[in-house]
Amino acid sequence: MADGASPKPLGRVRGRPFERGRSGNPAGRRTGSRNKTTEAAAALLAGESETLTRKAVELALGGDPTAMRLCIERVLPACRERTVNFALPPIESAADIAAAMKAVTSALADGAITPGEAATIAAVVDTFVRAIETSDFDRRLQLVEDDFANRAKAEASAGPGIRFNF
Repeated sequence: MADGASPKPLGRVRGRPFERGRSGNPAGRRTGSRNKTTEAAAALLAGESETLTRKAVELALGGDPTAMRLCIERVLPACRERTVNFALPPIESAADIAAAMKAVTSALADGAITPGEAATIAAVVDTFVRAIETSDFDRRLQLVEDDFANRAKAEASAGPGIRFNF
């Protein structure tokens, strides 16, 4: 071995059998395919679902807390977010933001809304502020561009000897 390179080992390489960034199954698992254990359990329970459900309800009615929780979880959906009854002052310009944020912090301090809800409302107010600022910037840019175009027309119509300073 005059070049100093070691030969590649034969067989499977320990540690990283595949090239970096490329898996052994690039297509991945097929969509909708189920685990064999899940399929076996479903086959065992297929004919007994009505009987098991009836037994779970009987246990829940008998006072079994685990059966009660199981039945209630199936009847009622998980509560993710609640509707917030909160009066946010109207926001017409950036000057109205202070009043809106004061209302949010007051409702938070009074316990009418949770800290998470206050953060979400503040994010909505912040998005509204950005929309107002973007609209205002666009309006001011349009005024500057119109003014520039008017000055360029005035300079062009004044003739070659007259120059305006911009």
